[in-house]
Amino acid sequence: MLPRIDHRDDRIGFWWCSPDGVRTPLAELIALPGAEPDRWLPTHLEAFDDVLIDIAERFGQILGGGRRPTGDEYDVLAQAYAVIDHTTVEYVDALHAADMRPDIRAGEILGTAALMGIRLREVIGLCGPAPFDGSLDTPSPGVVSGHAGLHWVDGHPWRGARWLIVTEDGRRLPAALAMLLNDSSGVDKQSCIDEHRAALERVTDAATDPAAAPEVAGGALDWLIFDWVMAHRDGPDSAAVVIPSGRRADAAALVAGISRSVRVRARYDPALADLRTPTG
Repeated sequence: MLPRIDHRDDRIGFWWCSPDGVRTPLAELIALPGAEPDRWLPTHLEAFDDVLIDIAERFGQILGGGRRPTGDEYDVLAQAYAVIDHTTVEYVDALHAADMRPDIRAGEILGTAALMGIRLREVIGLCGPAPFDGSLDTPSPGVVSGHAGLHWVDGHPWRGARWLIVTEDGRRLPAALAMLLNDSSGVDKQSCIDEHRAALERVTDAATDPAAAPEVAGGALDWLIFDWVMAHRDGPDSAAVVIPSGRRADAAALVAGISRSVRVRARYDPALADLRTPTG
């Protein structure tokens, strides 16, 4: 007898059940004698992908900014992002229980999930602050001359980092990883990706600092994750994340950062209260 996935058309998401039909986290099923993590973990990812397709079909216009949600849609949108966060953590917990590392497919699906979750929370006003929020200059029309770089917020690494352009007259303008990767003026694109991944890894580690403000650390993680996945989409109108072959380190950093973001936000988000841990 094997565990199975319980999914119903009248709700968003799914859960795993034990052979006798009891709802059971995948990590606990992985710990059973005769478990098959090589089969069950990919099954979880494919079921998760179906959930993301369902959410995109239901709320595509809202996620894309085509319209604002109606009053009775806010609760469903909140349910959708909570499902994404819970399903993400369930996969990562099971991955650890199986002593396995995330592959590129995991990075792509969890990256897409993070993008949709961040957009859902942004729409309903539940996103933490991005690094340097409220302190950057507004770009003026026309060509801007300056130097792009990844800048860290002063103080502690859990406050995060962000790509900025510093102009010749000292203004600090917002930039994005996608902007650099699409630049044709000689930017070392691979170095930018590596620097961004290193920053995500650093903030992921620092977010467990007991002194870290969870709203700030969560916002810092979400910004680096969002900026990375926006630069790795399948196309300008797509939410599907594509990680180049051989970039498993990128997938591992992305999955670790996404999981840590959920744990950090669980410290203050009632919808994620059951995911709280002593280290956050």
